[in-house]
Amino acid sequence: MSSRIVSYVLSGGVGSRLWPLSREDCPKQFHDFSGQGSMLARTLRRLQALPEKETPLFVIAAERHAERVLAELATVDLSGGNAIFEPIGRNTAAAVAIATLSTLANFGDDLVLVVPSDHEISTDRQFRQAIETGATAAEAGHFVVFGIRPTKPETGYGYIEAGEAIVAPSARAVRRFVEKPDIATARGYVDAGNFFWNAGIFLFRASTMRDAFLAFAPEIWERAKAALQSAATGPAGIRLPLDAYAAIPSISIDYAVMEHASPIAVVPAAFRWSDLGSWQSLLEAGNADQGGNVLTGDIMAIDCERSYLRSSGRLLATIGMKDVAIVSTPDATFVAPLGLSQQVRTIVERLEKSGRLETKLTPADDSVVVPGTWRRRVAHWLFDEALPLWSVAGADYRHGGFFEALAFDGSPLPKVKRMRTMARQVYAFAVARERGWNGPADALIDHGIRFMVENGRTKRGGFVRALSVGGEVVDPVEDAYDHACVLLALAHAHIAGHPGALQLGQETMAFLDGHLEDRQLTGFLETSEGGGLRRSNPHMHLLEAFLAWHEATGERDYLRRAARIVDLFRNHFFNADSWTLGEFFDDDWKPATGTEGDWTEPGHHFEWAALLSDFAARSGQKDLIPFARKLYASAVANGLNRATGLAYGAVSRSGAPLDRISRSWPQTEAVKAAIALDGTGGPDLAPEIEARVARLFRWHIDPAPAGLWIDRIDEKGRAVATEVPASIFYHLVFALTRYLDRTKPETETAQTLEPYASGNAGGQVRAAE
Repeated sequence: MSSRIVSYVLSGGVGSRLWPLSREDCPKQFHDFSGQGSMLARTLRRLQALPEKETPLFVIAAERHAERVLAELATVDLSGGNAIFEPIGRNTAAAVAIATLSTLANFGDDLVLVVPSDHEISTDRQFRQAIETGATAAEAGHFVVFGIRPTKPETGYGYIEAGEAIVAPSARAVRRFVEKPDIATARGYVDAGNFFWNAGIFLFRASTMRDAFLAFAPEIWERAKAALQSAATGPAGIRLPLDAYAAIPSISIDYAVMEHASPIAVVPAAFRWSDLGSWQSLLEAGNADQGGNVLTGDIMAIDCERSYLRSSGRLLATIGMKDVAIVSTPDATFVAPLGLSQQVRTIVERLEKSGRLETKLTPADDSVVVPGTWRRRVAHWLFDEALPLWSVAGADYRHGGFFEALAFDGSPLPKVKRMRTMARQVYAFAVARERGWNGPADALIDHGIRFMVENGRTKRGGFVRALSVGGEVVDPVEDAYDHACVLLALAHAHIAGHPGALQLGQETMAFLDGHLEDRQLTGFLETSEGGGLRRSNPHMHLLEAFLAWHEATGERDYLRRAARIVDLFRNHFFNADSWTLGEFFDDDWKPATGTEGDWTEPGHHFEWAALLSDFAARSGQKDLIPFARKLYASAVANGLNRATGLAYGAVSRSGAPLDRISRSWPQTEAVKAAIALDGTGGPDLAPEIEARVARLFRWHIDPAPAGLWIDRIDEKGRAVATEVPASIFYHLVFALTRYLDRTKPETETAQTLEPYASGNAGGQVRAAE
């Protein structure tokens, strides 16, 4: 073997056949089934041991798993290799094209080895011998695949039919590839003696694969080339661009090239191999006890035989189990005869259709399972730190209204006052009053409403978009988003007892109907002037406002208004295939083209999940709960920075980060959504709720001066905020009061939280605990 081997590990699978352990956010290649490290780590170590002085190692993985992959690579010598991250899955042909292009660009016409990250190979010496044999055939211009002699009829594997010996003594010509057969056909293959299981490992010279792509799949080659040329390379790997990579056709390398290419050689491999594609295969690959059982975790097994028993956490006790798989995680338990364990995909499909979270998310650590862990800290920060500070420093007692932002020393910043911020501050103090805050809530509510009406109301009964610090109109546009915030504030001002809020709310609702509703009666315009792309976001806030007015008055007309927004969500905003929520649309409610059509915001997924749950509870439309779960699952599976656990600002439909800054408000919406979904028939979200409150305080609240917060955290966990925006206070008040409501003990009295509900109205801010 004279050519260098450049190795590529494919790590893009989900491993749904090993549910409930393997899930979308943590598939099987990141799990340790042997006690010797994750499957990905073991694969990398195996390739490091190839008989070459320099064996460059690359990993091609989904970008949503970047943090996990980089953690695995931290202790591995890549010998000039790197991580390559796909923003969207495009199957194996795209990955092999990228591997070939990368090799030609960086190393020349060397051999390329492509291996899965999630296969079990327990005899490394035989693996190296097989690669050496295959390298001889690959150097001669053959495509090389590796076959495993079947030990039984297996319907879960593809097969290779081998012909005469070629090139190397143990390499044979490939007559054909066969997809997964039925059981009778599989028995015939075993009896024939010249069929092998397809191990899914490829070895070839880079120029050989290049020529095959140009002959059989030139579109894939050229688009992969364009994607790699425009990729961003840095310390955290090579990031392929979304637009260019998404343009590559999604097809397997078998269909795109291997079915048409020649010559192809199969090397019958002697190494012990399994794709670990079922719980049956894990039983066969594991260390069995005297009864033939593989036991992992806290297990008590009595009179059990040939069974795979696994528990992550609690005790699993079994008696008399034979030939079964029982896998228990903190939020799910799977039980099946081993012969049917391949059919776990059926369960996964049904769970996904019903919107269950258990296929997407790995459950939170049980160490935070106790509800109310954060209760006293939340109450102290909200009632003794934040509300007193913002009631004094945040209110503009000279010009009226509220300041748009504070500096980190608590001083106001002279910025334009947006109507939505004025309204949200009114809301915040109204909700605080509802929850028993003894500060000057009534005066603050009236202070805010007077400024909004006297300075920002239009002749038609609407509200302008923005005012100067002194209260002069600087943006007269009547904006649907702003009016949603005004209506929300007035609803809660009415609940809090403000004497003019009800009439003003009715007049604002009339303006909404007369000037912001579109002509087709399908939804609302962005502004009273119309034009431009339309967004789902103002409609979400209008849904929030309509539900608040239903709470404030009990009138079902507001539920009917809310139902129209929900219909828009069902029919246009929600994508059932990707479980994502669109942000931008044309006049016919078709998704916008380009990046705007692919733009989704995890924070809005969380907001919609909570609102849909609220509407379902009020209207009886329980079929909305699966939608809410899907939104929550999508945001958590694809919208979080795995280094911090915080939601990104925006991701693509496939989960590639588009805005890597984590703001504070999406984290509050995650708390609200988890609270709303807990107890709706899905998993116990108590640990999730506590974990999300913990992250909010860990990253955004505790590092800031008392009563303030860090609004912006970058992808490395660094604070990048330069001010504290007042518009966020509404999010914090909403989420944290919901948390306090949820965790209130039955025995709690008004004195239990003293001095936390005292209000501290004089404005003296206490030091953080």
